[in-house]
Order: sequence, then C-alpha cells, then structure tokens
Amino acid sequence: MDAHAALTLTDANFAAEVKDFKGVVLVDFWAGWCQPCLMMVPVMEELAKRYADNHSVKIGKLDVDANTVISQEYSVMSLPTFLVYVNGKDVASVIGAGPISRLEAAIQKALQELEPATTVAA
Repeated sequence: MDAHAALTLTDANFAAEVKDFKGVVLVDFWAGWCQPCLMMVPVMEELAKRYADNHSVKIGKLDVDANTVISQEYSVMSLPTFLVYVNGKDVASVIGAGPISRLEAAIQKALQELEPATTVAA
C-alpha cells in the first residue's frame, strides 16, 4: 500500500481509526458508481500526501455500498460527503465535489480546535 494513500475505512475499523483517534480525521464517503466521487480521488490522494507526516491528521475513504452501517449511522444521503472529525466527534461536513481548498480549509479549522486554549495571566 502506498504510504501516501488515503486510509481505507470500513464498518469494522471505523471506531478504531476515527472515533478513538485523538486528532483530526477527514472521511470521504463515496461509491464506485458516483462520478463526482471518482473526480475527487486525486484530491484525496493529494491531501493524504500533504498530511502524511502530520500524526494529528488522518485522511480516509469509506465505500458506502460496502459499509452501510457507518454511512447509515451518519445519515449520509448525498455523495460525495466529507465529514471532519475532531477527537472522534464529527464537527463539520462538506457535501459534493469541489476544489481541494474547501477540504483543506475544513482540516485547518479542525486543527485549530485541537490546539489547547491559551490563558493569559492578568
């Protein structure tokens, strides 16, 4: 498997890879028959490459046809749907194909939520 490939998520590994992960996970809910989903493959590969060295970020893909439990749990109705998780909780969604900048912005916003709040002594 390519070290820079998006992580393949399934009903079986979703809890361990996403819900139990302390960090940010971008999950692409997709299907092989969905043309806009297929158009996003290079985008997901590029994001996986960009964040390969960041241990606080995972980029994953979940085939909704093969993994119905998770897609139903999150009420995924449109494809592609991208959900962003922070420390196991879904915090944002992006629906439909679009530029990499949309997903990058969602990841960066989620990373800001990970940073500990700083307090200033008076």
